[in-house]
Amino acid sequence: MIFAPVLRRTTIVNPRAADLALQRFLQGAMHSAGAQIQQDDKTITLALDVPGLTREQLAVTIEGAQVRVASVDGAPRQVSRAWEFAQDIDATASSARLENGVLTLILAKVLPESRSATLAIQ
Repeated sequence: MIFAPVLRRTTIVNPRAADLALQRFLQGAMHSAGAQIQQDDKTITLALDVPGLTREQLAVTIEGAQVRVASVDGAPRQVSRAWEFAQDIDATASSARLENGVLTLILAKVLPESRSATLAIQ
């Protein structure tokens, strides 16, 4: 009979790291499913293939940091996609364009406001 010590390892998983890993995986899956995402300091550009649909058959909803693209009822093809970004999206400064079956969203990021103030010294 052989006795071996049992070592216990406690694995601490950062939930935020797991969320980021899942988000990276899903963004990679979305890239292969016809969506391309590019970011810079001020905007996020999202290009989505929606062949056979017109402007009237698509609805884009922006709520905080979430962006949803869905086809309306009665459209010849059903599309329903959603993304959640790290920063809120400014809906008034964003734009959408549909050309040759490609929906391009240019989403303006909400830039954080500086709340610093200068005090007068007396």
